[in-house]
Amino acid sequence: MDFSAILPAMPGLAEGMLMTLKLMVLGVLGGVALGTLLALMRLSHNPMLARLAGLYVNYFRSIPLLLVITWFYFAVPFLLRAITGEDTPVGAFTSCLVAFVMFEAAYFCEIVRAGIQAIPKGQMGAAQALGMSYGQCMRLVILPQAFRKMTPLLLQQSIILFQDTSLVYTVGLMDFLNSARSRGDIIGQPHEFLIFAGLVYFSVSFIASQLVKLLQKRLAV
Repeated sequence: MDFSAILPAMPGLAEGMLMTLKLMVLGVLGGVALGTLLALMRLSHNPMLARLAGLYVNYFRSIPLLLVITWFYFAVPFLLRAITGEDTPVGAFTSCLVAFVMFEAAYFCEIVRAGIQAIPKGQMGAAQALGMSYGQCMRLVILPQAFRKMTPLLLQQSIILFQDTSLVYTVGLMDFLNSARSRGDIIGQPHEFLIFAGLVYFSVSFIASQLVKLLQKRLAV
């Protein structure tokens, strides 16, 4: 084993890690936003909205992420062509980001829904007694408390998404793992680069998990 070639390849690996982190951050932000909307729909008294959100969550939680990434890679350009009537070029990054947001929203929805249901119902009644509308109750009273309770779970799901970004190799996007693999193949040292990539993923995920546990204990206090 010779790891001496890894140091000269660091600039390229850093670009791949930047792509991985960019996908993760944007995927989490979009997934939480869409997941919160889906959670509110599932908790709605409107049976149609609740059923639609339930079907969405159950569907995306029943199929593998790899299939979603591949499907959106081919579906997004097709849908844009059907809407605009023109061939709109869509890169691998955009299609992967859409796939991550749509897929992770199903999981974030259940986290947000559980967080909202963990808030005592008296909070909503007290807010409504003060003259607040349903939207104001959720925005000013319920959701701030719910997000505080579910922050560790949201971060834990973010760590899972960080690991899942490695699946973008299927559409040729140069994330950290794909960058390490391609440079290892070029240099003729694939094993060393893959071992290094595995150590990086393990280190980042392990450290982040420990920080999440500390945060969970602190929020519990």
